[in-house]
Amino acid sequence: MKIDRLIGILSLLLQKDKVTSAELAEKFEVSRRTILRDIESINMAGIPIISEQGQGGGISIMKGYKIDRTLLSSDDMQAILSGLQSLDSVSGTNRYRQLMEKISANDTASINADNQIIIDLSRWDKSEVADKIELIKNAIEQRHIISFQYFSPSGESKRRIEPYHLVFQWSSWYVWGYCIDREDYRMFKLTRMTNLLLTDEICSNRNVPEYTCDKLRHTKGEIQATVKFDISVKWRIIDEFGTDILKYDENGNILLTLTWEDAPSFYVYILSFGDNAEILSPEEYRHEFAEIVKRISDKYEI
Repeated sequence: MKIDRLIGILSLLLQKDKVTSAELAEKFEVSRRTILRDIESINMAGIPIISEQGQGGGISIMKGYKIDRTLLSSDDMQAILSGLQSLDSVSGTNRYRQLMEKISANDTASINADNQIIIDLSRWDKSEVADKIELIKNAIEQRHIISFQYFSPSGESKRRIEPYHLVFQWSSWYVWGYCIDREDYRMFKLTRMTNLLLTDEICSNRNVPEYTCDKLRHTKGEIQATVKFDISVKWRIIDEFGTDILKYDENGNILLTLTWEDAPSFYVYILSFGDNAEILSPEEYRHEFAEIVKRISDKYEI
């Protein structure tokens, strides 16, 4: 697209004092004539670009024109490259790296070699998640409703949602949007979705609320319980919730009040701690969980 190319050319001119039309043409894979037309468009936008002929000549921003040349510094480029490579790790393509190469004045191979941060968001089943991400991304851009079969602790259901955000958190990918069936905003984990389809239905004109992440809430919270964790699993609590929510009882055990989507998924989470977690309140959840543990114990009774 022309606008992307214009932004790329301006970015290069901000990073380098001078560049030739031949270099720009090669960089953006267009003709020199197209580059000259782009330069004229930038001039018409109010940014004075000058072109010098002959040896040592080239295209540059007019000296004395006040423009922030640190708009994209080398450190900024390094940070952008890390982010773009993380997206490539999900998509399984080099699309975002290629974009970086077009807006960077430096050799991205050398940038990558010097980069001390590597972000890999891919899973072992990369292709399955990547395909879902691409479809949902297109749905968000086109404002189309998506439909899918969803598997949750409460059972299997057919869902139709208006997608608004792709979210990577809690080490997994989610889509956040308005669930038409539940008439509310919900989060759905991509790995639990099957038969994902991009429909022809257009999303309604809604006043969409801002997405917020509550680290003690894994989706729209519907139940709340206080849980005591043994200090031996402190590493996991910190890993999942951070340090600022830690509270302790008189014996040094960790106390947390958790808000969860539903009781079944909450019980599954508590079971993952074995005997290092105990539900303290409310009593109904404590008794319900005790029944679950008893039924498990009965299966293994010798």
